[in-house]
Amino acid sequence: MSYALSVLGSLLGLTCAVRAREALNSAQRAWWLMLAAWAIGGTAIWSMHFMAMLGFSVQGRQIRYDVALTAASALLAVVVVGVGLFIAALGRPSFVKILLGGLFAGLGVGAMHYTGMAAMRVDAQIDYDPTRVGLSLAIAVVAATVALWLVVNVKGAVAIVASALVMGVAVNGMHFTGMSSMSAHEHVTPGDPDPSGATASNLLVPIILAVILVAIALIYAVLAAPNDDDRAGAAYIDARMAHRENAPPPPPEPSPHGLAARRTNFPSSTRRR
Repeated sequence: MSYALSVLGSLLGLTCAVRAREALNSAQRAWWLMLAAWAIGGTAIWSMHFMAMLGFSVQGRQIRYDVALTAASALLAVVVVGVGLFIAALGRPSFVKILLGGLFAGLGVGAMHYTGMAAMRVDAQIDYDPTRVGLSLAIAVVAATVALWLVVNVKGAVAIVASALVMGVAVNGMHFTGMSSMSAHEHVTPGDPDPSGATASNLLVPIILAVILVAIALIYAVLAAPNDDDRAGAAYIDARMAHRENAPPPPPEPSPHGLAARRTNFPSSTRRR
């Protein structure tokens, strides 16, 4: 399910990125890049992250989540991806801008991941393997850089679908590498209260509803916005209308009464010489 969410978000984000490149001005491009940030950061990365977190358990222990930290990790994912997109895709794209945007977005996504993991509340001692943490951050930077390159360059429906499948693998690879760096050790003190926070089932329904609403809104925005073919057709119709308005009016046709009057002026008979 986490992979399916990451592919869906990547698909919508790349489609919004294509519309951003087709935008007629900077304001339209910024709008489409913000939608792409919601799709990639909110759905492809954060929703995937939380769904995959449901696959983690500590035997015999209940896991709860700090709602404030969970919400902060979601906002962080959208913001860092948005900043990376604006660095790489706003204005004239270049390889240096893609590298800078990928570095910023990758480290930000890594920070989002470990913020979400810190939101877990479990009666156990949590340890991290520094080597795997570093490896997960490196994967995040590489994945973000590749994603920004795809955002700037990918075209065509087949290329977008293939790129979304690859991005889904990269995002999940980063997440599960980070999860593998974490280990939980039994830590029970008699009389300690149960961990506070929301359970996964409490958060699952609103998150799924939010993902569905965001996906529907993005799909509607993509379908409702005119593409290059629509704009070319509208320009052709406008040109035809303008030509028709500027064309000189045709000469007036003679009325039937005028023709009858002119016939009466001819002599009824002529004489040949």
